[in-house]
Amino acid sequence: MTNNRMQVIQGDITQLKVDCIVNAANTTLLGGGGVDGAIHRAAGPELLQFCRTLDGCATGEAKLTPGFKLPAKYVIHTAGPVWHGGKSHEPELLASCYSESLKLAAKKPDIKTIAFPAISCGVYRYPLEEAIQIAIKETQKFLSEHKHPEQVIFVTFSAQDFKAYQAALVKS
Repeated sequence: MTNNRMQVIQGDITQLKVDCIVNAANTTLLGGGGVDGAIHRAAGPELLQFCRTLDGCATGEAKLTPGFKLPAKYVIHTAGPVWHGGKSHEPELLASCYSESLKLAAKKPDIKTIAFPAISCGVYRYPLEEAIQIAIKETQKFLSEHKHPEQVIFVTFSAQDFKAYQAALVKS
């Protein structure tokens, strides 16, 4: 069972002392609102300069950068899908965000801990309960087949989202 390798916490992802945080980015990778903007502000202007060299990121894909001024050594940027009712491949694209991010993390032996926000659940309007199920399912599947990363942390900003993740982890 992989639950001992997954946990949920409530807090600010930009302040976590983990090896890697995941950025719920837009396809340009040039910053935005919500988690994306907070990560760019906390990392400093070097992150934006580095992201300009990456030529964006397609929805469902992921790219790795240094963490610059963040406590985390790395940032994995993944572009989540905008919710259009679930009929535009949103579930598959969201699942890909998690699996592609975890694949990138597994390629770096010094990434033992990784923290994910609720990808696509902010301004992209993905329904939280459905997104949580996808996040947990994809993470469990990956962890059952790989030793790294050793620990996956789901980070929520609100107490309500924390309770939803916690309940879903208990059921998984």
